[in-house]
Amino acid sequence: MEIGALVYPNIDQMDFTGPFEVLSRLGVRVHVMGRDMTPVRDMAGLILTPTTTLAAAPPLDVLIVPGGRGQLALVEDDQVLSFVARPVPWVLSVCTGALICGAAGLLRGRRATTHWNSFHLLPYFGAIPVDERVVIDGNLMTTAGVSAGIDGALRLAGLLCGEAVAQRIQLEIQYAPEPPFGPASEEILKAARSAVSDITTARLQTAQRAAARWGIKVA
Repeated sequence: MEIGALVYPNIDQMDFTGPFEVLSRLGVRVHVMGRDMTPVRDMAGLILTPTTTLAAAPPLDVLIVPGGRGQLALVEDDQVLSFVARPVPWVLSVCTGALICGAAGLLRGRRATTHWNSFHLLPYFGAIPVDERVVIDGNLMTTAGVSAGIDGALRLAGLLCGEAVAQRIQLEIQYAPEPPFGPASEEILKAARSAVSDITTARLQTAQRAAARWGIKVA
């Protein structure tokens, strides 16, 4: 089985490393794919090194599309979008990686989710928004923000290799979330939205251009 994960500058590394932790335990090859072989830094400076380029990547059984601030540059990158649009048995998007999939045309008429702060953008890509941690529609699996990529990868492991295998991996990584804090207050939510208002506005603008490109009208 061949699994490929897209990496790019200003990725959110956990969008990639969460699913990698799970799916690599299936005994498969995971290709770290970049536009070229140049190492990239995630949003916090962690260095990720591609093992292959998009052009040299083998036919894939699973494509992982992570999100992060760098997602903004890819939603209008023809090379990346044409690669993401290629038919594969499974596509797993994490967080705002869903917006890359949307720009590539994969969300049209399909149920999908993404990070809570970009959830309102899904209709611009023709998606049917579903407020769940993991959403499966055909061969497309979208997940909510960051840590939800682990949930999605476990679900995918179960679909690929059986529930017993997925349960074993869940046990091995001791995945049993117990958040130390409850839901955020309105004050914290407002502050969080304000802190990322710049990229939220930029994402809306690129989503609007994508909608125009695909002929999608959003009320």
